[in-house]
Amino acid sequence: MAKPEQDPDDPKGLIREAYKLDGISETECRSILVDWALSLPAGADYAQTAARLADRAPRSDDHPMTALLAAASAPALSAARRRGGRAGRNTGLAN
Repeated sequence: MAKPEQDPDDPKGLIREAYKLDGISETECRSILVDWALSLPAGADYAQTAARLADRAPRSDDHPMTALLAAASAPALSAARRRGGRAGRNTGLAN
């Protein structure tokens, strides 16, 4: 049996295989999505890659992976990060 050609957007074929599983849960799809993200090369744009996969995914609105790929492809709301601890409480104060 011939191996499917490797997809650079899905190096391990995790997303492809998730769509083949009948009755897969959202929790299982979340776990697969994390494994998928960890399999991408360093510096990869996860949102753009997820968007490409979502565009090529089987048209199945009721599959949990479809919603997760859509959420993963959404742009981040804000690049600003919360600073915690002492640094977050002492903004602009001399120590």
